[in-house]
Amino acid sequence: MLSEWTAECSHDAPTLIVPWSANPSGDQQDRNSAAATGTRFIDLRANPYEIAEIPEAEHNPTLARALRSLNATRSPFLTAKCDTWLLSASAHTEALEALRLELMLHEDESLHGFASYIDLLWRERSVFASAHQQQDRLDRIVRRAQRFHHAEAALECVLRPAFLDLNGPLEGFAVTCYLTAVGPDPEIARRRWELAMEDLVTLLRSKELEVARGSATIDSADAYPLRVRHLG
Repeated sequence: MLSEWTAECSHDAPTLIVPWSANPSGDQQDRNSAAATGTRFIDLRANPYEIAEIPEAEHNPTLARALRSLNATRSPFLTAKCDTWLLSASAHTEALEALRLELMLHEDESLHGFASYIDLLWRERSVFASAHQQQDRLDRIVRRAQRFHHAEAALECVLRPAFLDLNGPLEGFAVTCYLTAVGPDPEIARRRWELAMEDLVTLLRSKELEVARGSATIDSADAYPLRVRHLG
């Protein structure tokens, strides 16, 4: 599988803020509407049954299973945002053409696509705060993902700044995982995405990425302010 990672950590780069809401500055009615429609951060580690409030997962069993696994008790992550979308030749010609060239496929094998992203936060506090440690882990993830037998799929991980305030303000970094698969028709593209997602989640849940025993985590009740991002 084509796999790579990049960093968007400049001073003007967008920061992932958790918790978030689709209407953070709206009136009470807007905020209630966001809560009712699921357009807000949902802490699936603390409230796993609230996955029913995530519209993207409601109609996509593979995404729902991925979110459950990535927020499970021993997972090294918690998830912040996600989405899925279709790619069609009529509306996404340039994106599909770029993927076809990168994946070195025939044109009739990339007429349609299925794509997703999941924002991930490393739970281990020292990893969350360190771009260097995350870069090392992304190197390992990408190298292992390149061995997957998904010739029609591509993974891109983007390292970006993050601000978390669950039990106290913490600054660090998040990873956005973009996964895209293509095919001759929408059903095949989606099935290829599903298979690639299952393998990606298995990789992300591998033992070598687990939180070190005894380490502080960003979701622990005794979180303390950590305001300095370690770029080295």
